[in-house]
Amino acid sequence: MTTPIYLDYNATTPIAPEVINVITQCLAEFGNPSSSHAYGRRANELVQLARAQVAQLIAATPAEIIFTGCATESNNLAILGMARASANKKHIITSAIEHPAVMQPCLQLQREGWDLTVLPVDANGLINLEVLASHIRQDTALVSIMHSNNEIGTIQPISYIARIARARGVLLHVDAAQSIGKVKVDVNELGVDALTIAGHKFYAPKGVGALYVREGTPINPIMYGAGHERSLRPGTENVIAVAALGEAARLAAARLPEAEPHLKHLRDDLHTRLLAQIPGIILNGHPEHRLPNTLNISFPRVSGRALLESAADQIAASVGSACHSHGDAVSGVLAAIGASADRARGSVRLSVGISTTDDEIKQACQILTNSWKTMTS
Repeated sequence: MTTPIYLDYNATTPIAPEVINVITQCLAEFGNPSSSHAYGRRANELVQLARAQVAQLIAATPAEIIFTGCATESNNLAILGMARASANKKHIITSAIEHPAVMQPCLQLQREGWDLTVLPVDANGLINLEVLASHIRQDTALVSIMHSNNEIGTIQPISYIARIARARGVLLHVDAAQSIGKVKVDVNELGVDALTIAGHKFYAPKGVGALYVREGTPINPIMYGAGHERSLRPGTENVIAVAALGEAARLAAARLPEAEPHLKHLRDDLHTRLLAQIPGIILNGHPEHRLPNTLNISFPRVSGRALLESAADQIAASVGSACHSHGDAVSGVLAAIGASADRARGSVRLSVGISTTDDEIKQACQILTNSWKTMTS
């Protein structure tokens, strides 16, 4: 059996060889980074090196980086922690296309008595800045908007959102899990107060993430224990995973100038080839302000899920739907951009990565085209 062409990099990425090397080297480092003896100091050096590497990737300071177990934990810490630290404010704002790791903490605050505003998006997946501004109130504590969408790739105008929030004294959290390693993410240019990072989205292992928290930002812990990670994330650090995240961050920073145009070339080549073969394909997401690796398209007259199942031995990709069943329920993201049921049903998310080749793009186009023609003949 041949290995399927992997086009699901937005779901997860393989661990980079350089990161595997770091993991292998760290396996022998068993010291507790909080211990003062030689074993502990060595472990702590690895953690602090990784902290500096992650900070450099997003133009932060090392002291502003909190290591977590995943992006979901980072989002929960940011949203629950920042909201609960805002005295006498009981209103939060998010968008209709957020990942459940953002939406669910927001809904939890709503259950605790907070007012929640969920902003709509336009047909390209962008929020309206004037609508955002109109919903900010005197008691608004936090705005949480994703940097880029995991399904359609649309990138939000975060720097403009930050100006609106800052002018009104409102904190801004951004989930950048899908953006790191694909586009430039500079926390100072963006103007954010907190930003979420997911290791396995940029060639680090699963089970490690980070949260940037701007110095001076009010935030409470959501778990309690010893004073690790500025007393915001108790528990002994996973030194191996943290070191791996640091190396992945170093690689991402070094590769980004070449990676972004490379990914965009692959994505656009795949799109162009499919358009030439299959009339009626529709792009989901912004045509320009979109992740360079993400192509979410709707195939006419077929189910995207069925299309991928027919090509499963040759291509590994995912549907645009975020539903968790085997049916064809409309994705919440596609519903939010106004996609019809048929369009949403035919959606497929194809996401490329650093190791994707031009030849794989050509093969993938032909495989998908053949499957579509077979299903519609």
